[in-house]
Amino acid sequence: MMMIPRSNFDLFDDIFGDSFFKKEDKMMKTDIRETDNGYIIDVDLPGYKKENIKIDVTDGYLTINAKMNQKNTEDNNGKYVRRERFFGECSRSFYVGEAVEDLDIKAKFQNGILSLEIPKIDERKNLPEKKYIEISD
Repeated sequence: MMMIPRSNFDLFDDIFGDSFFKKEDKMMKTDIRETDNGYIIDVDLPGYKKENIKIDVTDGYLTINAKMNQKNTEDNNGKYVRRERFFGECSRSFYVGEAVEDLDIKAKFQNGILSLEIPKIDERKNLPEKKYIEISD
C-alpha cells in the first residue's frame, strides 16, 4: 500500500486563488541594510522612469513617490483578456530621524532599482545641553 499525502482540496481556492482574482500588491518591495556609517535602502521599481520618481524628507520621514503613466493601449489587433501590469502612483515612507536632511541622502536609479544611502546622524548631538532648574530654600 502506498501512502499519498492528502492536500487540502478547496475548489474555491483553486479557482479564485489565482492572482487574476486577487488585488495586486502594489507596495514597493524594499530591502534595508545597515552599514557602519548609515543605511542603504534598495527599492524595486521595475518599469518606472527616473524622472517619474520623487524623493523628499519632511519632518524626519523619507517619502518615495513613483508614478507610471498608462499609455494608450488601443490596439486594432485584439482586446486584452488579462492585464497584470500596474499603471498609476505608489508611495512609501520611512522614518529616518529629524536630523537627516535631503542633502545628506545619496540616490541612484539603475536597472529598475532605486538605491538610497542614508547616513547615521546622532540626533542627540543636535539637542541643547540639558539644564536643570535650581530649587531655592
